[in-house]
Amino acid sequence: MQISHLFRRLQTLIGSPRMVIAGGVVTAFGMLGICAVLLYEGRQDALAHATESSRNTLLVIERDIARNVELYDLSLQAVVDNVRQPDVMSLPDQLRNELLFDRAATAKDLGSMLVLDRAGNVIIDSGSEIPRRGNFADRNYFTVHRDNPDVGLYLSPPYESRLRGGDPSIALSRRINNPDGSFAGVVVGAVRLEYFRRLLSGLQLGPHSTMALIHANGQLIMRAPYDPKIIGRDLNGTGPFERMIAQPEGQFVDQASIDGIRRVYTYKRLTGLPLIMEVAPAEADIYEAWKGRAARIAILMTVFGLTFIGLSVLLASSLAKKAQAELMLTMLSRTDSLTGLNNRRALDDLLAREWQRARRSKESLSILFVDVDYFKAYNDAYGHQAGDDALAAVARCISANIRRPGDSAARYGGEEFVIVLPDTSGPGALGVAETIRMKVAALGVEHATSQQGRLTVSIGVATWQGKKTDTVYHVIRAADEALYTAKASGRNTISATILA
Repeated sequence: MQISHLFRRLQTLIGSPRMVIAGGVVTAFGMLGICAVLLYEGRQDALAHATESSRNTLLVIERDIARNVELYDLSLQAVVDNVRQPDVMSLPDQLRNELLFDRAATAKDLGSMLVLDRAGNVIIDSGSEIPRRGNFADRNYFTVHRDNPDVGLYLSPPYESRLRGGDPSIALSRRINNPDGSFAGVVVGAVRLEYFRRLLSGLQLGPHSTMALIHANGQLIMRAPYDPKIIGRDLNGTGPFERMIAQPEGQFVDQASIDGIRRVYTYKRLTGLPLIMEVAPAEADIYEAWKGRAARIAILMTVFGLTFIGLSVLLASSLAKKAQAELMLTMLSRTDSLTGLNNRRALDDLLAREWQRARRSKESLSILFVDVDYFKAYNDAYGHQAGDDALAAVARCISANIRRPGDSAARYGGEEFVIVLPDTSGPGALGVAETIRMKVAALGVEHATSQQGRLTVSIGVATWQGKKTDTVYHVIRAADEALYTAKASGRNTISATILA
């Protein structure tokens, strides 16, 4: 029984208008939350896709540069080995140059390959049988080998070529030693920056994305999109370069020092070379497609959520009106339409409930039967409408004089009323009865056929004191019998009995 009661209460709570609205709001926000999670995962997927694309692009660039540098370095090593051979150096200039410089030295985007003596003067020139005149002792690709015999292959920062009218280039150089190991000169080959420009421009990531090749000393060798004004810029001290120089490879998000755009940098130091390659798609490019989808989905989900909440409010309003109507119907089904008091059906439930409470608490329970004196004669003399008015007036007197929350009254039938007074002893019940009798008489409603000449009531009182194991019907019958006693005593009187 208790479980069934709890289940009914739970059903009532769940079906209440507030719970319907709360459920609608929670459901709507739950759907919006799921949508937000999916959109966030979509954003992460966009970032992951861009990162993967950057890595692939980086790999393509690295392999191309590494392959060309390796081929060019092999040519440099061949020159270093052959200039040490007296028989090679004694050959005619044209034949000697053909032997020293293979076809790699004449490849596109490669400048002349030069052999410099220990003073930095050009002694052999791949571009001419008669060496062009020039001294390059001040170039770092010369001084680094002169001062350090263990450098191996050296790749220089960008410079402007003196032999090719200022063409931007980088140099690859190797040291030439005398048989005793002393410095004999340098073999150097130039790589035009145009090679790097064409390499990077053939790979597109986005309208605001960049790719850059940076020397380990911080000088910018090449950047796409290409801007000749920034080639050779020193990037030392800038946030992105400082982070790239700290680790051989990695990924981070930072604001570019050149144009201030936030980008996702993926970078790597090329193996064996003082070069850092970075691919940096802009955040705006990465998330552009995602933002469009996210905005459309967010708008649709917001509209759907608000619609769902609106429907929940409408449903809750409908349920509230239905509940109110049901309550009104319930009240009407339990209320006497003429007097506004409880009807007989409500009285039966009330008596059963109060009797159970009185039995548990062992407290007194008093029941009053009120009857309008000579009511049939009043109806005959004054008419049924006047009779109805008289009953309503009596009901108002009764309602006005039962003040405690637990006290209640009902129309028993016809001109009879029942008053239930929980936790009320005999004297207290008599006091209520006497007050009601006096108030009704004080109304002064004319009743010519009554001995008093005005409308009066007779009241029977029965009080159960919590000791005798009776039923509520015994108490009602006792109150009814007391009423007959009061009427037999001349009416406009009170008769009381106590069930010991």
